[in-house]
Amino acid sequence: MKRILVTGAGGQIGSWLVPALRSQYGDAKVLATDIRQVSPEMAEAGPFQVLDATDVRAVGQAVMRHRADTVFHLAAILSAVGERDPRLAWHVNMSSLEAVLEVAREQGCAVFTPSSIGVFGPGTPKNPTPQDTIMRPTTMYGITKVAGELLCDYYHHRFGVDTRGVRFPGLISYGQPPGGGTTDWAVEIYYRAVQHGRYRCFVGPDTQLDMMYMPDAVRAAIGVMEADPARLVHRNAFNVTAMQLTPEMMAAEIRKHIPGFIIEYEVDPVRQAIADSWPDRIDDSAARQEWDWEPAFDLERMTADMLKHLNQG
Repeated sequence: MKRILVTGAGGQIGSWLVPALRSQYGDAKVLATDIRQVSPEMAEAGPFQVLDATDVRAVGQAVMRHRADTVFHLAAILSAVGERDPRLAWHVNMSSLEAVLEVAREQGCAVFTPSSIGVFGPGTPKNPTPQDTIMRPTTMYGITKVAGELLCDYYHHRFGVDTRGVRFPGLISYGQPPGGGTTDWAVEIYYRAVQHGRYRCFVGPDTQLDMMYMPDAVRAAIGVMEADPARLVHRNAFNVTAMQLTPEMMAAEIRKHIPGFIIEYEVDPVRQAIADSWPDRIDDSAARQEWDWEPAFDLERMTADMLKHLNQG
């Protein structure tokens, strides 16, 4: 039975992943950690600790006290925030990963680290983007994710650490607000549709990006860690995707539920440039072949579920 420590538990992914892990493995088996306090629901449902994931000694002590055998390392500075403070993004993303990997090496833990479509750049084939291809990102976030994939590979090959990961596309969810990523528009559009009936989007109407609904992202994270290692040709990290969306496509689907919904555009050149450097569609056949990845949600199902929960809130 796994005993799990999660860093960055209070973020967009962690707020969904921690409850799913606790449901699967037991509340007491999953230690949620974050650099700040998390929601009362998370803190009261199982063990929680304030933890700076860049502090290797503190991470090591937390893993030892919890007797963790698996770390889901989610702490990170995302793409748009990272461009405002690149040095902070490098420090947080790389120092925290190095700390987790060192602790894993010393204490024999498996490590899940999410990568991102941010690893790709303008020179990458855009449609489809292969599993193994050119990775020359133009953002500090993307640079840290490429470096992180390589570092995880190194710790696996050099020290035998069981490192695994996926390259998440844009993630869409309700509950925890988005954390400063370039794909935040795909979350904000639903909130503004419910609250105001209109949305001003910061990327252009035909900007196409890979997207995924958060329940599928959680399934992917758990699924790759449960996969038979004998089947894994790749490890850090698998392309995964569910749908390829533009703002206009999402607005059209929302209008099926909110007929008067209006979308306007005020393009942010920085975030538009980042989005334009990313793939139109990634090839996730390696994940499908090596650990049976398959998404459950398409745009229609996701939109109905998002609007139902936001209207209830």
